[in-house]
Amino acid sequence: MLYHLPVGRAGALPPSEAVVRLPLIGDIAYVPGAFNANGIVRTPDGTGLIIVQSVTGRLFRVDPATGTTRRIDIGTETVPDGDGLLRSGHTLFVVQNRRNMIVVIALDAAGTTGTVERRLTDPRFDAPTTIAAFGNRLYLPNARFTTPQSPTTPYNAVAVDRPF
Repeated sequence: MLYHLPVGRAGALPPSEAVVRLPLIGDIAYVPGAFNANGIVRTPDGTGLIIVQSVTGRLFRVDPATGTTRRIDIGTETVPDGDGLLRSGHTLFVVQNRRNMIVVIALDAAGTTGTVERRLTDPRFDAPTTIAAFGNRLYLPNARFTTPQSPTTPYNAVAVDRPF
């Protein structure tokens, strides 16, 4: 499901009845009880959205007007445990949380095809969940999924050099 929140003046949130709910249809097939649609960024040409289906590792292009999904062709590659997405130009960064990895994909302008260019990892990754860029660095917060949670459990974010 996509949710569109028509934000008001000064960033005011809309009343719940103003929120537009758009079901995702098309190529995506939901797996019950699993993490399905995750992450969201715009396509390089700005006309669509890209999501990752965590459980299957497939990427989808979404028409934001209809909710129609089309699988993005990345050949035989998949990105299971895909979570946070970041797009910079034609480059898509996909965080694979439980795999402690960032997959770097070169996309076409429409976001319909892509090529995996490299996979990045770092010994400091501990189930990173999303990704942001600042300057020549990428920043990833560690969710620490395998660590028992307590009020004193430490969490951190890791900074790595952008690959280009």
